[in-house]
Amino acid sequence: MKRFAAVVAYDGTDFFGFQVQPNQRTVQGVIEDALFKIHKQEVRTDAAGRTDTGVHGYGQVVAFNSSLDRLSAETMKDALNANLPADVYVRKVHEVGKDFSPRFHAKRRIYHYYILNTPEPDLFKRRYTWWFPYQLDIEKMRQGAKFLIGEHDFAAFRTGKDDRTTIRTITSIRILRLKKDVILFRVEGISFLRRMVRNIVGALVRVGTESLSPETVKLILESKDRSKLPSSAPPQGLVLYKVLFNEFET
Repeated sequence: MKRFAAVVAYDGTDFFGFQVQPNQRTVQGVIEDALFKIHKQEVRTDAAGRTDTGVHGYGQVVAFNSSLDRLSAETMKDALNANLPADVYVRKVHEVGKDFSPRFHAKRRIYHYYILNTPEPDLFKRRYTWWFPYQLDIEKMRQGAKFLIGEHDFAAFRTGKDDRTTIRTITSIRILRLKKDVILFRVEGISFLRRMVRNIVGALVRVGTESLSPETVKLILESKDRSKLPSSAPPQGLVLYKVLFNEFET
């Protein structure tokens, strides 16, 4: 029995999130369908994160056991891609130890969020960016982001039911203007609560429009009250960009 870890990219637009759900098209579901075709039996998968409906992946990591000992990591990659739909692609496959868990062995997770900051929308970018036509002050957004760095109780930045601890560590938030029309939020941390990155972006955008002061981000964080938070950023701009492990390079 071998255990593999696949680095998976996907366009999340036409998926009902990552995690398997009854009677819904999900990323995990189509991966497990592909594994069934390869193995002629059910193969369960574990993932580094659960992305919501409409959220994309570039460096999602999915682990599974395989009874096909003759298959190398490269052959497994080819077999998966031959059986996956056009909106999912396996970028790499690594053979890993029997106890490898993409969720618990992950050292850091990096999310990218893209805003199209132009007066008019671009229909060819609408699936992968949040079109925001108003002026944004990047320096003020960076000032607000500084209050979120480190270990904090992020209860105010959680959406929905989540029984896990709300104590989380963000190691870095970078806000960059790419060319003239796209703003990138790069958020790096150990782990995240449900919709936490989108809530962070939503708050910082309000700072960028001067609807909130940078210091208000600190007050929202300290309140631990979700009702104090502005609206969440929409899903289509978010990408699970990379997950870092000691075991291999993604």
